[in-house]
Amino acid sequence: MPPPNIDPARTRMTKELRHGSPFLSCRFDPTGRYVFAGSQDFGIQRWDLNEATPPKTTLTGHRSWIRALAFHPTERKLLSGDYHGKLLIWPCDAAVPTPETTIDAHDGWLRAVAVAPDGRTFATCGNDHLVKIWSFPEARLMQTLRGHESHVYNLAYHPTEPHLVSGDLQGNLKQWDLRRGEQVRQFDATLFFRFDTTFRADIGGIRAMAFRPDGGQFVVTGITNVTNAFAGVGNPAAIAFDWSGSRRQTLRPQAAFQGTGWGIAYHPSGFILGAAGGNNGALYFWRDDREPSIHTVTLPSNARDLAIHGDRLAIPFFDGQIRIYELQNVANPSPP
Repeated sequence: MPPPNIDPARTRMTKELRHGSPFLSCRFDPTGRYVFAGSQDFGIQRWDLNEATPPKTTLTGHRSWIRALAFHPTERKLLSGDYHGKLLIWPCDAAVPTPETTIDAHDGWLRAVAVAPDGRTFATCGNDHLVKIWSFPEARLMQTLRGHESHVYNLAYHPTEPHLVSGDLQGNLKQWDLRRGEQVRQFDATLFFRFDTTFRADIGGIRAMAFRPDGGQFVVTGITNVTNAFAGVGNPAAIAFDWSGSRRQTLRPQAAFQGTGWGIAYHPSGFILGAAGGNNGALYFWRDDREPSIHTVTLPSNARDLAIHGDRLAIPFFDGQIRIYELQNVANPSPP
């Protein structure tokens, strides 16, 4: 079956899910029934999207902000990580989920977690410059991957090979062979890093990362052209890389926007989608890996992440809401 013919201009918001604290992250569970979101009030919120008016359930267990969220592909488990370096594992479907496992995974902020496609391991990274590989479900430390010289912001497993990519504050992307526990390649995304001499502060980092489903390409996003590290003044962009090692394209918005790229995803129709936040937000569509963006959806607040399930998008916002958007198939658009 050919990929759907999506018309970006038909993208529409279908739900607003309200909460009282700014959000940092969100993910759909593998079935698409639930959306989970990490907030600055230390909670994880779950909404059941099968309900006409989705009920909200709060998962309580973290004691700091939650940016890292991932799901096991088959076991109905949520993995979450916080600013204090703790990782928790939860049952997705419980009426009121409580943590089944808690580990002190990193010294300082645990910034991202990813689960291997076969579900046997998961990976974490953080401000201690380390990438760690853990067994599932035992949460036993199997490997510690060293080599980053700054905070490790993000990571992702390759869809079909026993490899992992991790990206840090300075825009260094490392490819790891997990069979040998060794770095085999480095990709250059230093476009997403700057030292601000006025405020004497580093700013940047790989804020989001995604593989194309066939594994032949991956894309990362962040902030570029920073003029004020204190206020985070800069411009979002994305970089697409071939898995063979070459840098394909830098993807930029068609219109000027001040902010940070916080979310990135591939859609089967051939689009790369990016979410950015600053004083407000924007959702960008790039056709494959060609720039500039071909369409922009203006968002009502500072977007902090992007999750995709089929033709449905979830975006968490600084204004304390999750907004659900639907991508429309030109051949069979949904009714208005």
